[in-house]
Amino acid sequence: MSVEPVARRARRERGARESLGAIVGAFEIFVLFLAGLVVWGLWHDVAGDSGIPSWVALAGAGVLIVLLIVAVLLLSKPVGVWLGGIVQVLLVLGGFLNPVIFVVGGVFAAGWFYCMVTGTRLDRQKAAYFAALADAEAGDPAARAVDPAASHPTPADDSRKDPA
Repeated sequence: MSVEPVARRARRERGARESLGAIVGAFEIFVLFLAGLVVWGLWHDVAGDSGIPSWVALAGAGVLIVLLIVAVLLLSKPVGVWLGGIVQVLLVLGGFLNPVIFVVGGVFAAGWFYCMVTGTRLDRQKAAYFAALADAEAGDPAARAVDPAASHPTPADDSRKDPA
């Protein structure tokens, strides 16, 4: 009796925007948890002064963590990028609870937006490269002139050397 191997479904290739967003999101989830604990601890010490129960800090951090996880999972769609941006703005606004969160939120917001812009640019460049490669393989003579590797001189063909 032989057991036939089960064919696995091929995984969808993730783009640069998804990969970079997942990296920033993972670090930010950890920092959001710690920021929630800091605000909770500070509010817990001064319970009654603010009029807001201390558990609200933990619940707010938990909501932001869940929203960020959903945003990272949806990064292949524009709604994921927008949801992640909203979480970044809410994190920066959390600086009103503790001023240090302005700095932490600003750093993560800058990292998020940089990763989204750079990842989108890299994904577009990759798509253009593969489209040009497919055209070149199809025999389109105009596409053969669009060789991305041709724009970078090799050591053997270095035309930048001084003729003297």
